[in-house]
Amino acid sequence: MSEDEPTQILPLDQWHRNRGARMVPFAGYAMPIQYEGIIAEHLWTRESAGLFDVSHMGQLIVSGEGADAALEALLPGDIQGLGVERIRYSLLLADDGGILDDLMVTRRADGLYLVVNGATKYDDIAHLHERLPEAITLNHMDEQALLALQGPRAADALSRLAPGVEALTFMTAGAFRIGDVEAWISRSGYTGEDGFEISIPAEAAYQIATLIADQPEVKPIGLGARDSLRLEAGLPLYGHDLGPETTPVAAELGFALSKRRREEGGFPGAERVIAEYEQGAAMKRVGLSVEGRQPVREGAVVIEGGRVTSGGFSPSLQRPIAMAYVPAEHAAPGTGLTIEQRGKLFRATVTPLPFIPHRYHRKGSPK
Repeated sequence: MSEDEPTQILPLDQWHRNRGARMVPFAGYAMPIQYEGIIAEHLWTRESAGLFDVSHMGQLIVSGEGADAALEALLPGDIQGLGVERIRYSLLLADDGGILDDLMVTRRADGLYLVVNGATKYDDIAHLHERLPEAITLNHMDEQALLALQGPRAADALSRLAPGVEALTFMTAGAFRIGDVEAWISRSGYTGEDGFEISIPAEAAYQIATLIADQPEVKPIGLGARDSLRLEAGLPLYGHDLGPETTPVAAELGFALSKRRREEGGFPGAERVIAEYEQGAAMKRVGLSVEGRQPVREGAVVIEGGRVTSGGFSPSLQRPIAMAYVPAEHAAPGTGLTIEQRGKLFRATVTPLPFIPHRYHRKGSPK
C-alpha cells in the first residue's frame, strides 16, 4: 500500500496515537507499527507481555445445520470432529490446492467462529458466500474488535481481569467477562509465545485495552515487533510466505491435513495436495541462518532455486534470519545456499524451524 492510499480507522486509532504510536497503512487500515521501538517491544514480549491490536483481521461466524460439513468442502481440516470450544488451524484452498488464506476455526455454541487475515478478509467472505450452500449463514462480525495479549506473563495479567482464563490451554477458548464486557477469549496467538486473543465489542475496545495495558506486565506493541516475533517463531504470513502459488505441503503445513481428510479427500485440490503429502512437494519452505549482520529481505533470490519470502534481523538471536522456498533437494538442515540481493551475495544455511522454540501453554504443561 502507498502512504496516500485511503485507510479505514481501527476502533483504537486514537488510543494508539495517545500512546505515541507511529501509524502506517496496512491491510487497508491505519495500524501502529511501533511505540518505543521494534527491538525493545520485541524483547519485552519475549520476557513479559505485549498487547497487540489485531482488529483489522476478519471475524466470521458460519452457522446452520451442516455448517461443519459445508466448511469441509472448502478446507482440508477435520471440522466435523472439532470439539466445542476447541480451535483448529486450517487453510482456505483454491481448486488447484493453492492457499487462498490461512485461518483459525473454533466451534462455539452459535456456530463456527473463523478468524481470517485482514488483507484477504473481503475476498474470503466473497469466496465463502459463493461456495457455501444457501442454507448456511455467514456473518461478518465487523462490530467486534480483536486484541492479542502475548508473552510468558500474559496469563498473570489477564487472569486478574478475566478470572478463570488461566485454565484455558493452547487452542482452547471460551466466553468470559472483563468487568461488565462480554469477551470471547482463546489461548492462541502468532508470536510463538503463550498468550490470548480477545474478541470484544468495538465500542468497549478503548476500555478493555486500557485495563489490560494498565497491568504492570503489559506494554502496547506494534506491527513491527509482531512481524519479527512471528519470523523467529517460524510462522508463515499470508501474502508473503503463503499464497495461491503455494500448497500446504510445500509450505510445511501438512499437519493441517487430518488423517480422515487425507483418506477421504473432498476438499479443493485434494488430488494434488494428497499426492504431495505422500510423495513430497518440489519446493519446500525452510528457515535460513544468514551469515554476517545484514538481513536478506523478501524477494531476494536463492541461487540454487527459489526465493526468500520473509527476512529480518532477529532481536532475540542477534543475527539475520529468513524463510524461503527452495527445491526439495536443497531443503535438508545444514545445506549451504547462496542468496542474491541487489547484486550482493550472501551465504546462508538451512536451519530447522522455529528459530526460537514455541512456548505455548499446552494441556499438561506446568503452571
